[in-house]
Amino acid sequence: MNGQAGFTLRGRNPDVLTCIANLSNDEVFTPPEFANRMLDTLAEAWAARNGGANIWADSTVTFLDPCAKSGVFLREIAKRLIAGLAAEIPVLQTRVNHVLTRQVFGIGITTLTSLLARRSLYCSKHANGEHSVAEGFAGDDGNIWFQRTEHNWVGGGKWIEVTDEAGNTLKKRGDAKDGKCEFCGASQHALDRGEGFETHAYAFIHTNNVKARISELFGADMQFDVIIGNPPYQLDDGGFGTSAAPIYQMFVEQALALEPKYAIFVTPSRWMTGGKGLDKFREQMLADKHLRVIVDYPKLYEAFPGVKIRGGISYFLWDGDYQGPCQFQTIWDGQPTGPAVARHLNAYDVLVRRNEAVPILEKVKAAGEPTLDSRVSSGKPFGFRTFFHGKPSAAGLKDAVKLFGSQKVSWIERSQIATNPQWIDEWKVLMTAVQGTSAAVETKFLSKPIIAEPGTACTETYLVAGHFDNEAAARNYAGYLRTRFVRFLVSLRKVTQHATRDVYAFVPDLPLDQPWSDENLYQRYGLTAEEIAFIEAQVAVHQDAWVDELAPDNAIDE
Repeated sequence: MNGQAGFTLRGRNPDVLTCIANLSNDEVFTPPEFANRMLDTLAEAWAARNGGANIWADSTVTFLDPCAKSGVFLREIAKRLIAGLAAEIPVLQTRVNHVLTRQVFGIGITTLTSLLARRSLYCSKHANGEHSVAEGFAGDDGNIWFQRTEHNWVGGGKWIEVTDEAGNTLKKRGDAKDGKCEFCGASQHALDRGEGFETHAYAFIHTNNVKARISELFGADMQFDVIIGNPPYQLDDGGFGTSAAPIYQMFVEQALALEPKYAIFVTPSRWMTGGKGLDKFREQMLADKHLRVIVDYPKLYEAFPGVKIRGGISYFLWDGDYQGPCQFQTIWDGQPTGPAVARHLNAYDVLVRRNEAVPILEKVKAAGEPTLDSRVSSGKPFGFRTFFHGKPSAAGLKDAVKLFGSQKVSWIERSQIATNPQWIDEWKVLMTAVQGTSAAVETKFLSKPIIAEPGTACTETYLVAGHFDNEAAARNYAGYLRTRFVRFLVSLRKVTQHATRDVYAFVPDLPLDQPWSDENLYQRYGLTAEEIAFIEAQVAVHQDAWVDELAPDNAIDE
């Protein structure tokens, strides 16, 4: 037995890929255990389609990771194939060579990760080096391609060379215009930084013809049976997270454009209910009957320990020959919350992430009632940004209006309010536009309602959840928003801290001539004891006293 080939089969404890730190929250390394769960799902689907056949015993199946980082997917696939092909290709070195040169392929996303991926797969950063377990590669890269790719800037200013006081030549943009990459939308100002820095222009998504790109990289006759990966999640173009835009959906779209037999990706779960720029992607995914399996990990930190991905992560299996409902499974504390349930994902405009919630929502929707998203205001209900503050008192103002703002109450002139001035003299219920904690499990979902009397307004820290001509209706409405029932329905659409009007779109807009409690709401919609228990396991009781006036420490319910 060749000693180098034997190394690929030896157990290594600890596995270095379980110890390596993530580069960032954007480029997250997949733990080997998690990668193997995805491969188990793939193998089950392959067997179901192919009369029980073992995918790892098929020497013709080709695999591509278009966003290789640690190389964990390629390594684990290779290990399974090397074991599964023992009967067909009995000589170990011949088998290793076949698997590594003809079956597993990758595209690195940066110089560093491409070297790491080759080290994981070939046991050498050079595929043709003396320590490589593979034989037959002519170049260093092997089947893991990486070359620097540039963004294609559109609409930006041109760069010119200038000289500083010391005579050094510097690169400077000739005007203030900031271009955007036509492929990924990255900011030219942030990422056009010169040859000494990574461009983060990922080759797989920087093309209008991904099939032609793959032909350039791996040969015109290359068709991949399985495309698998954990793509970069977002591009932060210099705004310290505030301007980060998701890009993982671009990798998924390009993978499906290659028409593989299977695609299996791990992504943030935010696409299921929201996310910046993800509306079209969500619509396409929910309508795609080729989605065979989704496994969802909603609990923070569970799938990727130490990595804070709000809303959790999930992986899906897309099967090109499958047409039907998707098997949806939720994992909590390492265990399924129940059996996988076959569901048509486009029943609603968002994906309801808990199977147990679906029959509850169906009962609510069957009543055919209007919903609160038409009552709740949009952002900046009175036109004021979060950082706007008035005067500390009403003294000296001709017609003072109390302004609820971030962490404080201030006072402004009525004439300063140009947006929705008709609401000023009504009773209002205010809800924070952001609500959430850093806890692994969210249980409140909405802030404490603030009852704002006539003569008041607010900044965009709050939404006007409702406005009324009498105090009784406002109090009944605030009480309704505090119920577990309402906050449960909100939770089905809310996966981040943002509590925009959209998260209220499943909540019925009920008459406010009476107070509402969880008990009469459960009875109104005919919920079973099991359904009630599920709601109350997900949502904590609001124990707080009424909030009629803002105090500095309770602007956001932490």
